[in-house]
Amino acid sequence: MEFLDVVRRRRTTNGAFLPDPVSEEHQRLLMEVAGRAPSQLNSQPWRFVIVEERPTIEAIARISGESMTEAMSNGTFFERYKPYFRFSKEEMERRRDGMLFDRLPAPLRPFTSQVFTARGQKLMNAMRVPQSLGEENRKLVAGSPLLLGVMLDRSEYRPGELSSFYSVFSMGAAMENLWLTTVELGMGIQFVSFPMEVPGRWDEIVRLLEVPDDLELMAVYRLGYLPQEQRRPPIDWTSEQRKLPSQYVFRGTCATPQKGWDQGYGHRTAPGS
Repeated sequence: MEFLDVVRRRRTTNGAFLPDPVSEEHQRLLMEVAGRAPSQLNSQPWRFVIVEERPTIEAIARISGESMTEAMSNGTFFERYKPYFRFSKEEMERRRDGMLFDRLPAPLRPFTSQVFTARGQKLMNAMRVPQSLGEENRKLVAGSPLLLGVMLDRSEYRPGELSSFYSVFSMGAAMENLWLTTVELGMGIQFVSFPMEVPGRWDEIVRLLEVPDDLELMAVYRLGYLPQEQRRPPIDWTSEQRKLPSQYVFRGTCATPQKGWDQGYGHRTAPGS
């Protein structure tokens, strides 16, 4: 596959993976490409823990599902992220960012525009939507053949200091290398984020993975091979739109948007966030 095709096809996987284990060859390749990322002064601050043990995966899945239910029940998730929600194709086309919620459970569809309001929150709770979504999330994570914990060396990751920015920037480069490589390997990847949304739940994962004091657990991802056809979750979104160059590129100074690059730009992008 050509490199630019890989970049354009990169996406986040919201659906299930095949149950097949990720081959050791592919695991080694993913770690190699991550380790080849740039870093300040060649500090290479990233560390990774590969998790295939079923009891650990199932425990993290339970924490993730319960966290999703709690965050969606008390409204903190929707309040925090509502600036990114879109409810019409017209809005998505105009903004060209965020997430278009084009799939909701049938009883909620008449209330699409209100679903993330206080009234909508009460309706979702009454219908036990957070519990259903939490269980869906648990199943997704539990069905993943591999989880990947991403850590930073605390001697480099020192919040409040410039070294912290450098190390986070380097970790992002390492993960982008890895993410792009999953496209080449026919794999998918998704950030397991909900345990970060609820106080105390991330610490449970830190203990499960036995992360030492000199490392900071920054993220957990689920990975696996993709089936030919994926079933979409009960609540799902699309995020195929990308901002046009005139919306994020400037020429000479930040007072002058780039002109002349927008035509045909959208046709060269692939779906996925």
